[in-house]
Amino acid sequence: MAMKDYRELRVYKLAFDSAVQIHELTKSFPSVERYSLTDQIRRSSRSVCANIAEAWRKRRYPKHFVSKLSDADSEAAETIVWLEFALRFGYLTTEQHKELTDHYDHICRQLTIMMSNPEQWKPRN
Repeated sequence: MAMKDYRELRVYKLAFDSAVQIHELTKSFPSVERYSLTDQIRRSSRSVCANIAEAWRKRRYPKHFVSKLSDADSEAAETIVWLEFALRFGYLTTEQHKELTDHYDHICRQLTIMMSNPEQWKPRN
């Protein structure tokens, strides 16, 4: 891979932009959700990005790389669950929910592809 930094990865860019979008949308969630749904969905969405960054720094060790990507994938799946709750409680519109769920489905697919061939991502000396 010719990429020099994790911030160049499409999966990272999509995860980051989605986390920012979630942050903005959750500003309108009721205050009763501040320490539950709002904090949880913000935390999990940001954790996707953090785990991708950590994976990138461990890419010379394929098992560690895959482990961190797996953590990112798990956090993305968790974010989808919180999006489901937000939709059910009426905090998100159907369109907002669909857009973000599509983003996280895409993120999960991209991470799965990366995990299936970790050697491709090893830095070149």
